[in-house]
Amino acid sequence: MSYIQFDKTQLINLEFSLAREIIQTNRSGSYSYSTIIGCNTRKYHGLLVVPQPKIDDDLHILLSGLDVSVKQNNESFNLGIHGYKGGNYSPKGHKYIRNFSIDNVPKLVYRVGGMVLSREMFFFDQKDTFIQCYSLEESSSPLEIVFQPFLAFRNVHFLTRHNNEAKTDFQLAANGISYCMYPNYTPLYLQFSKEPQYQHQPYWYYDIEYFKEIERGYDAHEDLLVPGTYTITLHPGEKLYVTAGIEEMDPQTMETLFEQQKKKRILRDSFENCLLNTAQQFFVTRNQQTALISGYPFFRFKSRAIFMALHGLTLARNNLLSTCRDVLTTMVKTMQGPFFPEHPGNRYTDYKAVDIPLLFIRSFQKYYKACPAQEKPTAWQEFGKIAQMILESYREGTRFDIKMQDNGLITAGSVNDAVTWMNAIVDGHPVTPRYGYIVEVNALWYNAICFIIAKSKEYGDNDFVASWQPIADKIPSAFEEIFWSDEKKYLADYVADGIQNWQVRPNMIFATSLPFSPISEDHRKMVLSKVKQELLTPVGIRTLSPADPDYHNIFRGDQHTRDIAYHNGIVFPWLLEYFTEGYLRIHGKGGLSFIKRIYREFEPQLYNHGIGTIPEAFEPDPPYKAAGSISQAVSVSALLRMKEFIDRYENM
Repeated sequence: MSYIQFDKTQLINLEFSLAREIIQTNRSGSYSYSTIIGCNTRKYHGLLVVPQPKIDDDLHILLSGLDVSVKQNNESFNLGIHGYKGGNYSPKGHKYIRNFSIDNVPKLVYRVGGMVLSREMFFFDQKDTFIQCYSLEESSSPLEIVFQPFLAFRNVHFLTRHNNEAKTDFQLAANGISYCMYPNYTPLYLQFSKEPQYQHQPYWYYDIEYFKEIERGYDAHEDLLVPGTYTITLHPGEKLYVTAGIEEMDPQTMETLFEQQKKKRILRDSFENCLLNTAQQFFVTRNQQTALISGYPFFRFKSRAIFMALHGLTLARNNLLSTCRDVLTTMVKTMQGPFFPEHPGNRYTDYKAVDIPLLFIRSFQKYYKACPAQEKPTAWQEFGKIAQMILESYREGTRFDIKMQDNGLITAGSVNDAVTWMNAIVDGHPVTPRYGYIVEVNALWYNAICFIIAKSKEYGDNDFVASWQPIADKIPSAFEEIFWSDEKKYLADYVADGIQNWQVRPNMIFATSLPFSPISEDHRKMVLSKVKQELLTPVGIRTLSPADPDYHNIFRGDQHTRDIAYHNGIVFPWLLEYFTEGYLRIHGKGGLSFIKRIYREFEPQLYNHGIGTIPEAFEPDPPYKAAGSISQAVSVSALLRMKEFIDRYENM
C-alpha cells in the first residue's frame, strides 16, 4: 500500500479530486502540472510547460493535455476530462479511474470493463521532456489506444483563442510528430516507443474553462488546438512509452531511460521523504548557473525566498554544500551595489528591499558554519567582502532612505515604500506601510554585524573590527529602547516618525532566533509567548493577531481582495522556522515535544492541496484552508529545518 494514494470513491468525486493538484519538475525550470485526475482547472496547468528564451524567457505551455481513448470490442471509452464554459465537464473519463498513488512517481489506474490500464509519468532530470508509461495490466484481448494532444503554445499567465496565425501543419519525427504553432517557439515533439498511425485533422476545442481562475478574478476561458490523433495497438502485459519534449528522442531508448530515471526518485514513503523529494524540485540549473524556484505555479525567482529557503533545501538535507555555494554565487552575480533584485531574471525587477541583503548575510553565515574547516577561508574570500560592502553601504546611506542612525540601528523607506517582505501594494500604496525602524530588519542587521566582526577578527581585518565593534556594542540597548515595551511585553513591529506600531505581527520572532540577538533572554521568552498566544496555528504563524481590527481570515477572491488580506492575518508556514529556532534556544530539550507536535501536524497537508508538498499559505482560522502556490520553497524548507532542529536537540 502506497503512503500517498486515493481510491475510486474519492477520485470520482470532483469536489474532492479537483481540489488536489500535483506538480512534477525537471532541473532546468520546466514542469508538468494538473489535478490528480488530469483535469486542468488553472491557466497554469499543462503537461509540458517550458521556458521560451527566444520569446521572453518566461514559462510557456506547449502541451496542455493528452487525452486517451481506449477501443475494445468495437466500443470506445474516452479517459480524458475537461471543464467547459458554464461548469460542464466532458468527456468525464474520471469515472473509469480506480486508484491514484505515488511511490517514486505518480500512477493512475483505469478500469474499463475487464480491462485495466495504468499510467506512470515524470520529467527527465535535465531534459525539457516528460515520459509516460502505459501498461495494459489486464485485458482479454488487444487494446487500441487513441491519443489526442491539446496544444496551447502560450505564456502561462495568458490564455489563447482560435486564431488564423496558428500553424496547424507538422513535421515527421521518429515514431511521432513535431508541431510549432508560432514563430520563435521551440518545437514540440510527441513520440512513442511503437510506431503509431497518425491522422492529421486539426480541430479547435472552444471555451475550455479554468474555474480556479474565475475564483481569482481572471479571464478563465480558452480555445485549444487538437492537430490530429495517434492510434496504437497494445497487447496484454505490454508497455507503451510516450514522450513530449522540445528535442527529438530515440524511441529505442525510452524504456531504458524510464527505468533509470524512475529508480533515481526519492521514494515518497514517509512525511520526511516527501519533503526531501519535493525539495529537489525547486532547483534549476540553466546556462551553468544554479538557482531556486520560489514556488509553483505562480513564482519563478525571488531573492528573498531564495535566501530564506536555501539552508533548508541544501544544508538541512544531505548537506548539499556545493549546491548551496552555487546558488549564492549565482545570486551575487545579480547584485547592484549592496542590493539584490527582488525578482532575478525579470526585466522589470526592483532593487529596493532592505532585508534581502541582510538575509544574504544570514544565508552566508549558515553556509560558512556548515563548511569544513579547510574550506572556510575560501568561503570567506568569496562572500565575506561582499557582506562587508553591504554593511558599509548601509552605514553610509543608500537608496530608499536606508541609513544607519547614530544609535547604530538602521532606518529604511517612507510611508509610500514597501521595502520588507510585507510588500503587497494596492492602488499604488503599501497595504502594510512598514518604514523607519523595522524590527526584523534591525535584528538581522545586528546579527550580520556581529557575525562579520567575528570573522573579520579571525581573518585579521583589524580595521573593520575597530570601526564596527563600537557600533555592535551600542545596538542592544538602542534596540530595546526603540522596540521594547515593559507594559506590553513584546516588540513594536516598526517605529516611524517617532510613533511605535504595536500591531502584533510575527516579525519580532527574528530577534529570538538569530545567533546574535539584540534582546535579553527574558524578553525573548516574552516575545515567543506573545507569538504563541496570538499568532501560532497548527499550520504556521499568522501575519496579524485576530484581535486586530485589520485582521482578515479569508484569502480568496480577486487580486485586490487577496492583496489586502495577504499580510493581515494569513498564515505562512515558513515563519515556523524562526519560531522553532527561537523556542528551542530558550527551552532546549524541554521544548521538543511541543515543536515535534507542530511538525507532525503538517503531515495531513501532503494529501490536501499540492500532493506530497507544502503550500505557500493558509487561511488563519479553522479549517485552515490552503492558499496561494501549491508548492512553496520556503514552506518546505521550514519543515526540513524544523526536522533538523528536532534531530539536533534530541541528540544533545
